Amino acid sequence: MLKLMFCLLCALLIGIATLQMRQQQMELKHQAASLQHRIEKQQTKLWNQQLQIAILTAPNAIKKTVGKELDLVQSSDLPPDAADWIGYGAGDEGE
Repeated sequence: MLKLMFCLLCALLIGIATLQMRQQQMELKHQAASLQHRIEKQQTKLWNQQLQIAILTAPNAIKKTVGKELDLVQSSDLPPDAADWIGYGAGDEGE
């Protein structure tokens, strides 16, 4: 009788452990599916951005942009001493 009770108790514990492991497996599968969905969503967003970059940097789009008149700021003349950027501060080394 004691052996039968022990076997039933072990079978019950094994059944509970099996159900718990199945529950964890289901939760992990759900998390993996959710993560996969997020990855696919980010990948779609990235592909759309890459497509927009490709459209805007296509040779015909660049040609069209360069061909029209752009509103650029006029350049201003630099002071004469600012043009010598290579020798800038050369006379200050002795100080």
